[in-house]
Amino acid sequence: MSEEINESRRKLLGATALGIVAAQLGGAPAFGQANAPRRGSTSNGSFAPLKQINAGLLNVGYAEHGPSGGTPVLLLHGWPYDIQSYVDVAPLLAAKRYRVIVPYLRGYGTTSFLSSASMRNAQQSAVALDMIDLMDALKIQKAIVAGFDWGARTAAIMAVLWPERCKAIVSVGGYLIGSPAANQVPYPPAPTLAFWYQYYFATEIGQAGYRKYLHDFAKLIWQTASPKWNFDDATFERSAASLNNPDHVAITIHNYRWRIGQADGERKYDDLEKRLATVPVVAVPTITMEGDANGAIHAPSTAYRAKFSGDYEYRLISGGVGHNLPQEAPEAFAKAIIDVDRV
Repeated sequence: MSEEINESRRKLLGATALGIVAAQLGGAPAFGQANAPRRGSTSNGSFAPLKQINAGLLNVGYAEHGPSGGTPVLLLHGWPYDIQSYVDVAPLLAAKRYRVIVPYLRGYGTTSFLSSASMRNAQQSAVALDMIDLMDALKIQKAIVAGFDWGARTAAIMAVLWPERCKAIVSVGGYLIGSPAANQVPYPPAPTLAFWYQYYFATEIGQAGYRKYLHDFAKLIWQTASPKWNFDDATFERSAASLNNPDHVAITIHNYRWRIGQADGERKYDDLEKRLATVPVVAVPTITMEGDANGAIHAPSTAYRAKFSGDYEYRLISGGVGHNLPQEAPEAFAKAIIDVDRV
């Protein structure tokens, strides 16, 4: 990686660190502060019976809403969440005649590997290629791609590696493309604390702990990442069920170990990862979003503005909205998709 690329990534990481320190000192609660007022926002909505399709290495489980001839929208969830993050977004878009596809990522819900011999690999380019394979299987040439957490990273990767397949993107959290080499830059103590689970997963006891306490672990992440979201047990349990996928623990552990250079990826993705390591600019129309009460690690919007060269807008969603923005503020998320489509 060139010095110029390293410096670009270092500045982004540094701004992220400063944002975390500021949040922990005066904004979003730091890990362990569980007594903040919590905003009520739950849903009793549900998806129609799920569909399954073979796509690339996977048999993908997905929900579909809206007319088959509508503009396709691909909604991508994060960790440790699932397609329920979009249970209230999908009908809003379908009502505007969008064809909405909400897939389970590898390691979640009803998505499974077609071969037991496939590496349970969750490096960023592999997850993004899954979504290109899904679009191919569904005969979708071009789509609006939107997501948060893992889903936001995947949307940005699709936009830079396959821009001809992305009409536009909506990304919660901004620019999330990284590389194991760039992640060797050490953080100060406060943001390191925010990444505690990543370092925990790098150990064998961390993997065993995640497997043993999967339910409680996921709930803790939900609570700390969205400290003002007063989700009820039923809302959490609907999503937690998807974490019982037999590949979930392996996929999660590999993703976080790979990010910090503690696990290898697969050589077949090397060329894609080399391109991503250059910190490429997103050129398709983009709206980035952030909740005003996001307790998860995130950079200030000014840190990544230069990573978007096309039509661009940043939106801060107020009212105690945390990390799971689509489920906490579905109307705002759906509006961003509709608006970016009009650019």
